[in-house]
Amino acid sequence: MTLRPPTATIRTQVTLPMRFADGYATAARVFSFDGLVDGGEHLAFALGNRAAPAGEHDRAVPLIRAHSECLTGDVFGSQRCDCGPQLREAVERIAEAGGYLLYLRQEGRGIGLYTKLEAYALQDTGVDTYEANIALGHREDERSYVAAAQMLHALGVSRVALLSNNPDKARQLRSCGVTVTAQVPTGVHVSAANGRYLEAKARRGGHTLDLPRPA
Repeated sequence: MTLRPPTATIRTQVTLPMRFADGYATAARVFSFDGLVDGGEHLAFALGNRAAPAGEHDRAVPLIRAHSECLTGDVFGSQRCDCGPQLREAVERIAEAGGYLLYLRQEGRGIGLYTKLEAYALQDTGVDTYEANIALGHREDERSYVAAAQMLHALGVSRVALLSNNPDKARQLRSCGVTVTAQVPTGVHVSAANGRYLEAKARRGGHTLDLPRPA
């Protein structure tokens, strides 16, 4: 069933030079919004040809990543997840293809930063990331992508190529009237500390991850 969400509008747009720790640099047109259903301060980063003023980009289907905020991974380089490397990869790939990074304030799959750290403590006792959320009284994944669909509609985007390994993102966007023409996999960013986390995402979350076989 498709249900178009309430209309959101663009609040502010500014140009933002971006530079990552490895030296990669680009520029984005950053949008904030009014009317998002969850009241979150989510941002859209227009990259590549989409960073040009409206009307100056081509008509190709934009490459989109709906990236959930991860303070520990995105900012502090935590190796317990793959969020930081996925964010870095997404910015470069979207800048090359033209599209939008939707940066969604959904820490810990929607449970919040402090609760995510409590889930980490539980994971240290042997449970996986999904079991930890449930033990803390939450669902396995509490994220909604209705606001992401609102952001896309406000930007005039109705068709996307989705950069994601998570089939739930595509399902939710389609249910909100966004046509997902293709689901484009991200790289697999394995570290010494995140193997169990990635395995749980593939096994319990249905993420399409081609994980290396154990030695």
